[in-house]
Amino acid sequence: MLTCKEFLQELNEFLDETADQELRERLMTHVSECPNCFVIFDTTRKTLRVYKGLEAQEIPDDVHKRLMELIAKRCKCSGASGGGA
Repeated sequence: MLTCKEFLQELNEFLDETADQELRERLMTHVSECPNCFVIFDTTRKTLRVYKGLEAQEIPDDVHKRLMELIAKRCKCSGASGGGA
């Protein structure tokens, strides 16, 4: 039986339906027996369905600028903490 960690590692392939049949069966067995992983699987699947149905929206320039500045600031902070690869 798969562990929850193994299930989460394969979740993307499972949702994309790119996992081979044997792995899909093992993942389905796990998700049917593990309520925590079921919630993650079901919520992620529903979220993807919603987002796939939406058209891309442009964000205002000022919002884009602030977002990019925040990302750059966070990257500097996490790089300075020594938590890199």
